[in-house]
Amino acid sequence: MEHQVTLPCTNENGYYEIRLESIGGLGANLCGKMLGELGAVYLDLNAASFSSYGSEKRGSPVKAFIRYSHKDTEIGINSPVESPDILGLFHEAMIGKSAVTAGVTEDTKIVINTDMSPEQIREKLRLHAGTIYCIDALKIAMEEKTRINMVMLGAIARASEFIPINTVFDIAKETIGKKYPSMLDANLTGIGRGYDEVTEQYFSPKEEYGKVCYQEIQNEWGYENAPIGGVNPCFGSTVSNDLSASREGYIPLFIKERCINCGLCDTTCPDMVFQFARGEYKGKEAMVNMGLDYHHCKGCLRCVEVCPTKALVKGVEREHLNPEFVMRNQELLPEHLQYENVGANSYVTSESYLTEQRVDGGLV
Repeated sequence: MEHQVTLPCTNENGYYEIRLESIGGLGANLCGKMLGELGAVYLDLNAASFSSYGSEKRGSPVKAFIRYSHKDTEIGINSPVESPDILGLFHEAMIGKSAVTAGVTEDTKIVINTDMSPEQIREKLRLHAGTIYCIDALKIAMEEKTRINMVMLGAIARASEFIPINTVFDIAKETIGKKYPSMLDANLTGIGRGYDEVTEQYFSPKEEYGKVCYQEIQNEWGYENAPIGGVNPCFGSTVSNDLSASREGYIPLFIKERCINCGLCDTTCPDMVFQFARGEYKGKEAMVNMGLDYHHCKGCLRCVEVCPTKALVKGVEREHLNPEFVMRNQELLPEHLQYENVGANSYVTSESYLTEQRVDGGLV
């Protein structure tokens, strides 16, 4: 059933624009396709959507672009959305890693997957002014056995103020219900919770930030500001390739006492997460498993599946790797998970990493 809607605002071309910033594996591509189809089929709008990504690999950057216009305005461009009316950030860990907030203005609505408050996110973004919508999509997705993109879809619909929730349910039934009918109920619940539980807060201009927004500080290099000679300071290594934003709530936990140093985890890992060093095993010299470097771990859990001795088990990331979460929830956690006893963080394990500074400045 079509719903005739009025777009709340449009740019000089008559378009209402949405940009999704994500990491491969979180479903932003599908979310963008559903938003585009929703506008054309259910909202009686002209609509266009497409995605931009490199290799189809979990952990690689993904952007999705959606444009709406009224029926009397044709959409005549196919370029990326530079100044979005709605910006969807699929993981808070992306902040500061790339120019995810480029083009944001005081009128942009930022919808972000986080367990932080809008005020905390504003400080993290150093946002001069604007409206922030926070939704703990990761927590909801884990509870409802759905995907982060479905929760974000509901939250984006709420932020838009013109997308009725029933039309989002309709597009989910059409898109997912036919292909994956067993997952439909969980996805509908995730969409509904995203719509109902998102937290909104408007921020007036903050003088201490002046007129400089965070995205203006982290512009990517171009013709005018590239280093002399085109030198690339991120030289031939993936040491700065932080994959934490691609995890969906779970990580492998290493129980060293069970490990037989067979190396199957290292063989199956797609990102060289495991660190082996010369040592002793059963009285003989051997290469010994020192554990994981979570900086590179994208949470695929292949190592958990392949481990023959259960030395690797599935664990909830926030209970082990997120100091901010642990600090905010001290009274809710058992003693062995309290902050001072947390033995892991996103940079642990490789001794060489602990004695050298990462090229992205993440560890000193």
